Amino acid sequence: MSDQALGKRSPIRLLQLTTFVSTLDRFAMPPMLVVIAHDLGVGLSTVVQVAGIYFLVYGLSQPMWGTVSDRLGRVRTLRLTLLLAGLSSVGSALSGTPLVLAVTRGLAGGFFGAAYPSTLIYVGDTVPAAVRQRDIARLMVGVALGTALASIGAGIVADALSWRVAFVITGAGALLVVWLLRTLPEPEGVIRPTSALEPVAGILRSRMALLVLVFAFAEGAVLLGALTLLPTAVEATGATVAVAGTVTGVYGVSVFLGSALVGHLSGHWHPSRLIGLGGLAAALACGLLVLTQAAAMAVAAALLLGLAWTSMHSSLQTWATEILPAARATLVSLFAGSLFVGSALAAVAVSGWADAGRFALIYAVTGGLAVPLALAAAWARSHWVRT
Repeated sequence: MSDQALGKRSPIRLLQLTTFVSTLDRFAMPPMLVVIAHDLGVGLSTVVQVAGIYFLVYGLSQPMWGTVSDRLGRVRTLRLTLLLAGLSSVGSALSGTPLVLAVTRGLAGGFFGAAYPSTLIYVGDTVPAAVRQRDIARLMVGVALGTALASIGAGIVADALSWRVAFVITGAGALLVVWLLRTLPEPEGVIRPTSALEPVAGILRSRMALLVLVFAFAEGAVLLGALTLLPTAVEATGATVAVAGTVTGVYGVSVFLGSALVGHLSGHWHPSRLIGLGGLAAALACGLLVLTQAAAMAVAAALLLGLAWTSMHSSLQTWATEILPAARATLVSLFAGSLFVGSALAAVAVSGWADAGRFALIYAVTGGLAVPLALAAAWARSHWVRT
């Protein structure tokens, strides 16, 4: 699959662009919550609930897209969902009421939810297992840039122009990627299941596949849970919204740098060591935030969380693509769904502590969970042998 055959566009570059646009849309709304509430004339809690609908549908829809891609094809599913996601985001920009905004954002979340698992499945179908983690780490470059740009830029766009412009940008970006992906060929030699239930049955029979899904759930609670509350924790110390958004932007920069480091280390280190490195970084980040959530300490924690994400998450994702090749699409989609469901449930579980400002307790518990997660995942990965 040469660059020349793709019109001189590298497959990994197209996939990075896909993850960039989907992540840009996913992180665009949080910095604009107050502005949207003021413009629509509703309370902040109403807009927060709209954002919650987006993330809920985003996470719950992901297992479905693996089955769809088995039927329609990887690239066709990716292009179709990005087309609908782009139109939904433009529709969000035209919303005049919270109800319309909730519907359009929910649709955008559901369709954008197909982007990242689809890129992972494509890499799993086309890249040899021996070097797969390198390319999966490279996919995170798009995630990092999307996170950083949305965290820092969305609020600026909303203040200078309008929050509606931000959704037009993400929608137009998705439509542009649909056009660019026309040169991306479907993977060859992919084993298609005879029915939608066949890969699910295979996963249920595989203890290791189920264990990886448990690890994904726990990782969502630990890594995404720690990141989700970070801006709120920083603001609770008296920092401005802009400063809190910049901290999240630092996380994106860390993921960008960490992806290059992990891509290099993956050629020399066993994945279990990378998982251990990620767990150590996560535990240290949470330990710092137990001491204080001031902006300077939060920046250091964000850097560590970015390293934890690239080293642990890319290792677990790569593992998910290897366990059951015949059920790869379904397993990878379930992996992504487990990750975001774990994150959502963790946020609900600690919401009372967050309202009370007990962020030190939250990060103490999160850091405590990071240690057994890393130990268990590293041990299991070190004893698994690729068939």
